[in-house]
Amino acid sequence: MKQRTVTQALKGQPTSDGAGVKLSRIFSPGQQLDPFLLLDEFNSDQAADYIGGFPPHPHRGFETVTYMLEGEMLHEDHLGNQGRLTSGSIQWMTAARGIIHSEMPQQVQGRMRGLQLWLNLPAAEKLKDPSYRDIPPEDIPVVAVTGGRVKVIAGRFVYGDAATPGAVTGISTDPLYLDISLEPGVAIEVPVTVGHTALVYVYEGTAVLGSHHVAAGRLAVLGDGEQMAIAADEQRTGLLLLAARPLGEPVVQYGPFVMNTMTEIEQALRDYRDGRLTA
Repeated sequence: MKQRTVTQALKGQPTSDGAGVKLSRIFSPGQQLDPFLLLDEFNSDQAADYIGGFPPHPHRGFETVTYMLEGEMLHEDHLGNQGRLTSGSIQWMTAARGIIHSEMPQQVQGRMRGLQLWLNLPAAEKLKDPSYRDIPPEDIPVVAVTGGRVKVIAGRFVYGDAATPGAVTGISTDPLYLDISLEPGVAIEVPVTVGHTALVYVYEGTAVLGSHHVAAGRLAVLGDGEQMAIAADEQRTGLLLLAARPLGEPVVQYGPFVMNTMTEIEQALRDYRDGRLTA
């Protein structure tokens, strides 16, 4: 099988969002990782860094995937959905034609740590009905591998003779979202669909990807191939393996809106101003 290799390495940049939440922006829409648009990590045990949370704000044209590693946040949206994001849980929100939601911390002390991924929608789905799902930790399949474990959040993970479907399937970009934890020195080979954009984000320890050592807080962009060989260096390593089918469509982003043309962005702004974004 052809092995994927690292073609580019990116380091997160400090920024803030929402009501002053401090975070690391790993990549943003301008970096052209189709269909992935953005990846943020928030990670602090100082309440002042996260207590402001993310008050009500709009989205249109894409999906947000929030993965809580530690801490607790409350999601609420204009559809009446409400859910608590606890340690190990996933919130998969399809904004589509429009959603207004908030994510607010439910703690005043302790560590809050998680990641939010933006995943683009094809043009044909950008104005479909929005949807939302909370996925508690117990609903995420976990596969024990030699010297580690793999949480199958989305897609399908093949290990040995078994194929394990993730908690999320049926998305048009066919995303693969794996949280892989390996003990020191342990290696694993993960099949990845040929032609799909693939990324590895290391959130703990150091991963060995071919000849590249990728430390925590860094993202590796992978070349094409049928599988990726991943190993932990000299300490326990945690990482996300992300892959999805590229859309090959124009991307125009303005704040919380991601469409295909500037005309569509201008329409989204008018709709939000006039109260029609979610109509």
